[in-house]
Amino acid sequence: MAGKFELYTDDSGMHRFRLKASNGTIVVTGDPEDSRDDCLKSIESLRKLAPYAELKEAAAGPA
Repeated sequence: MAGKFELYTDDSGMHRFRLKASNGTIVVTGDPEDSRDDCLKSIESLRKLAPYAELKEAAAGPA
């Protein structure tokens, strides 16, 4: 089974999404958005950009 996006409203009333892996682990949590439509736009952007994402390993130590 593939991962799935979940839309929800947080405690402050903002719209958010999270992407869960098939095992239920939360992989990505979206930033708070004013509207559900803005959340859907963020999900669509993530879907389009993910195939082009590259791995960049950070140096050890504080960020």
